[in-house]
Order: sequence, then C-alpha cells, then structure tokens
Amino acid sequence: MAALGVCRYLQRTPILSQVRKFGVTSVARAQELVKPPIHLFGIDGRYAHAVYSAAAKQKHLDKVEEELNNVDKMIKGSEKLSEFLMNPTTNKRQKQAALEELLKAQKMSDLTINLLTTMAENNRLKLISSVANSYGKLMSATRGEVLCTVTTAKELDNANSKELQAALKMFLKKGETLKLETLVDPSLIGGMVVSFGDKHIDMSIAKKVKDITNVMKESL
Repeated sequence: MAALGVCRYLQRTPILSQVRKFGVTSVARAQELVKPPIHLFGIDGRYAHAVYSAAAKQKHLDKVEEELNNVDKMIKGSEKLSEFLMNPTTNKRQKQAALEELLKAQKMSDLTINLLTTMAENNRLKLISSVANSYGKLMSATRGEVLCTVTTAKELDNANSKELQAALKMFLKKGETLKLETLVDPSLIGGMVVSFGDKHIDMSIAKKVKDITNVMKESL
C-alpha cells in the first residue's frame, strides 16, 4: 500500500485511535517503513523516522526537510503564532485547523501538513523544533555528512578553523563529508569540547580544573 503521509494513511485505517494514544510508535508499526540511515531515540526521533519513511517513498526527502525548517522558523518568528500553538489550553482541533490553513496557504506538501496536524492531535507541537532537528540529522546521514560540533572558549580565527577542519577530515570514511558547527562558551576557559558523530571529547581547561579539584577532594 502506497504511503500517503503519516496522518492521511492512518485516517483510512482502524489504527487511528491507537495513534492518538501511543503517538508515532503506532505509525511506524502500521506501515512498511523505509529504514533510515541512523536510528534516533525519543518521541521527536519517532516522528522524524515516520515522516522520513513516508517522504522517502514519495521521493520528497529534501522538500520535507526544507518545509520543516521553514515551519520552525515561521513559528519562532511569530510570537502570536507561537503562543497560540504552544498554549496547552487552546483546543487541539483549533490548532489543527489553523495549521492546515496556514500550511496550505504556504503550498506545503501533504506530508508536512499531515505530520504537524498529527502532532497537534497528540499535543506534541512543542516538539516541532526538535523534530525538524532530528529530521535534519537523518538527512545529513543520508547525504553522508558527519556532524561535528566544536565548542571553544573564544571564537576560532580562520587559520585555527582551517587547521581544525583538516584534522577532523582525517577521521572521515570514504564518501563522507564533514558538517562542522562551531560554538563559543567562555565558561570553558580554554581548550575545546568536540562532539564528532557518536563521540564526545572534552579537552577544555574547565574540565581539567574540575578533574584536579575532584582528585584533591578525594585525597583530603
């Protein structure tokens, strides 16, 4: 059976009541899913997996990624819209209707509309940003991108940034590309914290100070 989106498919089956109760877990069980390149955990990961599978079947992976990012930016950029959608006292049917009207006006795909109206049905709209981020991780893995976040006490200059990228690229496998994000956290004092794929390395001075402090406390 062809996938026509997370919600539309389920509305034609008796499983809809289970989706309302259990969320995206039932969606995944109701369809023959396209296996994502990586496995994500949490409720946001389940939503991302479900829409990734549906989008892959319809060959709309890139389109859904762009739409989810646009929706996230649109909500963050409108205080009025954000308050309406995130208010737990607002009737979820009103949220669904407003979302459907807004997204159709933006000419967004049924995949994105169905995902977000399903999230509204399950009172999960606060996860929109997390779902967009999780979907982005799936797409990065699909493109062979390895996500790397480097946090330093102060911003790296161009020379240090290029040197860092060259060093990180040495750990890439054939066909992989580096997707680097640099952050600044003065509390590190010096050094850096590197998150590379599933690896996390803390080489900050703050970490060293903490380790020394703990050793001294244990010796007292």
